[in-house]
Amino acid sequence: MNLKILLDNRLIGNQESIPFLGIEDSFCRGLEFVDRRCQNSWVATKKQRFIQLRRFLRIRTAAVGAGYLVLLAGMFCIFSLFPRHSPTLITEAQFAPPSGTFWMGTDVHGRDLFARTIFGLRISLLVGFCGAFVSLLIGTIWGSVAAYLGGVWDGLMMRIVDVLYAMPSVIFVIVLMAAYDGVASPIVERGLRWGGAEDVADGASMIRLLLLYLGLGAVSWLTVARIVRGEVLGIRERTFVQASQVLGASTQRILMVHILPNLIGILIVYLTLTIPTIILYESFLSFLGLGIQPPYASLGSLIADGAQQINPIRIYWWMIVFPGGALVLTLLALNFVGDGLRQLMNRRSSFQRD
Repeated sequence: MNLKILLDNRLIGNQESIPFLGIEDSFCRGLEFVDRRCQNSWVATKKQRFIQLRRFLRIRTAAVGAGYLVLLAGMFCIFSLFPRHSPTLITEAQFAPPSGTFWMGTDVHGRDLFARTIFGLRISLLVGFCGAFVSLLIGTIWGSVAAYLGGVWDGLMMRIVDVLYAMPSVIFVIVLMAAYDGVASPIVERGLRWGGAEDVADGASMIRLLLLYLGLGAVSWLTVARIVRGEVLGIRERTFVQASQVLGASTQRILMVHILPNLIGILIVYLTLTIPTIILYESFLSFLGLGIQPPYASLGSLIADGAQQINPIRIYWWMIVFPGGALVLTLLALNFVGDGLRQLMNRRSSFQRD
């Protein structure tokens, strides 16, 4: 018999219609708490986490990608505390090839390319993480609300997603950044001067960077909305959700307490697979001159600087090879980690079904 019918009969006092005996009065009051604990069982013990970590590290590509990211984080910490050269320091050693002094050579202004590559990696990863988080937030809210409400609301909200899918997403970000540079940037700078900002250029650059985060995240949430919708459509029919509805839980509470915690694993996997896409978008925009602006630098802007120095007389190969190699390795590492997490989630799902 359906649990919802049983609870309805229990709440109206119809004891005879319940085909089993010994139901405690605290059953209905504690059902929501018990179901919540059962559904949040993905929060594993330390031993289970260690087993999951070992399974993850057995996936060779995922282990290599995770190792590269850990090494990268260590380099960020070390060279932030003990920098060899400043990424903005201009010297007379223009176009110096890689050597013991400059490990990756220098650029047109004599700046250390190794320091600028490390700095650009940090900026690119920051843009990737922030943009992916924005897309995750928008897509999760949109998809979960559409699936839970269902009916007309579901059809309307998902048709909006279909319309947005038909539009070129990168063009939207290009138009947004071009409009900011041509129209909004002078207004922002005047506002910062009127507000008494000490460094107007730095403040305008930070606002532009924030707009880049929002723009890249706003065009990348459509896929996660569809993924979340499909998962919520299955979860909302589960027994613990029906029990919460009978007990009078609000829609907001059901979504926040019972449904969204069961999506965390899938969302983490999607997050790791979205970050490389955002980084690639940002690199493309920076290569066109619409992304990160000086004095900041990203991998895309460093590659653009190297491409400008290509001429028939001499090619300064280190200005393209090292930033381009760092971009390729980072994208591969993030994709390997995301693919490893996806395989781990699929194995756990298969084990639970069995």
